[in-house]
Amino acid sequence: MSGYRLNQMQARIKLVISHLIQNEIKDPRLGFVSVTDVRLTRDLAQCKVYISVLGSDEQKKESLTALKSASGYLRKEMSRRANLRRAPELIFEYDDSMEYGARINKLLKKVEKDEK
Repeated sequence: MSGYRLNQMQARIKLVISHLIQNEIKDPRLGFVSVTDVRLTRDLAQCKVYISVLGSDEQKKESLTALKSASGYLRKEMSRRANLRRAPELIFEYDDSMEYGARINKLLKKVEKDEK
């Protein structure tokens, strides 16, 4: 599959999964979750969904558990709404790049403050 088509499918899947997580999953373990990235394999067999969770480490673990338990529903609905013939396996992974960026920004501001 060409890179352009794969990128289009990844963007469409990201929108659909984000919408499903925000509006349709009613699991109380699910915290404030945002989908940061989606990566499809070239054969469309697997889809890694990178998520970011606002909250403590316990809330992050519970949200990841809730998403893994709802992966069957998400897979079926994502396939239907994104018009995919074959539904890829959903693999949820935690993305800590937002926290890492915030920590780096905080350190840079501290260094800038110390220089003054």
